[in-house]
Amino acid sequence: MGYTQACKEQEDPAPEPQPVAPSSTAGDKKLLDQVQRETFNYFWDFAHPASGMARERTTSGDLVTSGGSGFGVQAIIVGAHRNFITRTQAVDRLLKITNFLATADRFHGVWSHWINGNTGKVIAFSAKDNGGDVIETAFLMNGLLTARAYFNGADAKETELRNKITQLWETVEWDWYASRGDNKLYWHWSPNYGWDMNMPISGWNEGLIAYVLALASPTHPISTAVYQNSWTRNGSFVNGSTYEGYRLPLGPAFGGPLFFAHYSFISLDPRQLQDQYANYWKQNVIHTLINRSYSINTAPKSYGYFASLWGLTASDTYNGYTAHSPTNDNGTMTPTAALSSFPYTPYFSMQVLRYLYQNLGNTMIGTYGPYDAYNKERNWVGTQYLAIDQGPIVTMIENYRSGLLWSLFTNLPEIQAGLAKANITKPTPETGFPYAVLEVQSNLLDLLKHPDADAYQIEVAVHNSPGLTLTVEKGDGTVVETVWNNENKANGVYTVNFGKTLPPATYRLRLKNSTLDKFITVFLH
Repeated sequence: MGYTQACKEQEDPAPEPQPVAPSSTAGDKKLLDQVQRETFNYFWDFAHPASGMARERTTSGDLVTSGGSGFGVQAIIVGAHRNFITRTQAVDRLLKITNFLATADRFHGVWSHWINGNTGKVIAFSAKDNGGDVIETAFLMNGLLTARAYFNGADAKETELRNKITQLWETVEWDWYASRGDNKLYWHWSPNYGWDMNMPISGWNEGLIAYVLALASPTHPISTAVYQNSWTRNGSFVNGSTYEGYRLPLGPAFGGPLFFAHYSFISLDPRQLQDQYANYWKQNVIHTLINRSYSINTAPKSYGYFASLWGLTASDTYNGYTAHSPTNDNGTMTPTAALSSFPYTPYFSMQVLRYLYQNLGNTMIGTYGPYDAYNKERNWVGTQYLAIDQGPIVTMIENYRSGLLWSLFTNLPEIQAGLAKANITKPTPETGFPYAVLEVQSNLLDLLKHPDADAYQIEVAVHNSPGLTLTVEKGDGTVVETVWNNENKANGVYTVNFGKTLPPATYRLRLKNSTLDKFITVFLH
């Protein structure tokens, strides 16, 4: 049975001001290169000189952050991959970081949220938060394991780096933080206050990566029972309600702040994750589309959101710091929200990137890329940089462009073992377009010409379907491009390039054989 979708020959008029039109695919590529290099530089040029760790924010001085440094480690991998730095420079910096971490304060193997970058001593995050932080440690360890996979050379320094990372990994006592006899994994433990913080890590939020690592640990694993009882809450983290026309699988109303779709997925590939509760790719795409639709269609018009200015997540705001979301919105958009969503909504994210650089460049762009936050109604700019906001930009854009970090981390044997313990498996989709989530108002899929491929891309699944033909058609059924012609493909998901010379317009992608006929309507921008 085919999809039934409305055709759209032209885009609906956007609210004023108009979205920024693309200059060219080459222009988009140049812009992606620029924002990746600038956000990478936060972790390279502005790193703490003694430890190599990431400072919490622009004004942090000697205060470094463990989780933000995990994002920074992955930014350094991207920097080496993109030739912003040499591989040798990257390894030297990562050895500095791992040497520092080996001597820094640890609490049953878990690092604190904040650390003094000179001494390695804990800096209290709050009154009783002066010990181990499992979530921050998970972000850090995630980055280090990804680096261990990338720096796989046989030379002495890369070998030394891998060995140091393995030693750090194997001495994290995840099981200690689940040792209270209640089948819960706790966020904090303090040598002075014990379990007084009393915060089990319960889903849905940014914490999935902590459970994957805790289940995966070769030395200090937690049990599957802790995962089910503490994270999924025996399934009660399921949502299932509809917001902005989208049915949301997991999490709070409207999905919560967008960092829920970023922090655990910087190198954990959501395309490979499915269980009885959700397809995690669709969870993150739907969350992003809800956030965007709320910003554009539902939020107070005085906030000034529109198609090229949207995205709510945790950031600075005009009166402090808060986790912005559709249920906690004061008119502050945060660039990392849309830019870190590039894998999920590349066309919609590119609209924001173009607008920030081409229209708000003097206001919103500085040394390390987009500033932290912007409130148009109040004419306020949060001119600081935060590690946890810059890091996902460079890394998630890389996952959109090449899938680099996802390919390094997700297939590690330990990680696959951890996912298996959580009963999270790689989906085996039926023949069709498994990653496509249509924009509900237009009932089609908006596609950006991939700047590196100079062609449009879509993922096509094949499952026991011989003799497949994939065509691009006009609305009247005229075939304008034949991508596959009666081809026998092995089962799997294929990234297909097409439409290299087609003019922007609405088209239908049709996939058929003797027993199958599926189509999806796309707008090529």
